[in-house]
Amino acid sequence: MAKAKTKTSHEAKVTTDHEEIQNWIEERGGSPAIVKGTERGGSALLRIDYPGYSGEDTLEPITWEEFFEMFDQNKLAFLYQDKTESGGQSRFSKFVERDR
Repeated sequence: MAKAKTKTSHEAKVTTDHEEIQNWIEERGGSPAIVKGTERGGSALLRIDYPGYSGEDTLEPITWEEFFEMFDQNKLAFLYQDKTESGGQSRFSKFVERDR
């Protein structure tokens, strides 16, 4: 009999749930942002800004409302990891197409 595989906490998860995404980002000290100069037709390249990291000069803060409007308009999903393989809190995440 084959044994069922269980996901460990360091494996990536995917969600489109706004509350889950916002909570995950805020728990890690992040905030919603876009890449400066990418605004076109009410959309832009979404990013998460973590204070003290390299995005200071290239990112522009936006509201959660603006963030999720663009997130849904572009049919994105949020791929993320809760814990690193060693058990620490992970900040790994990226935006992917919902159809993946």
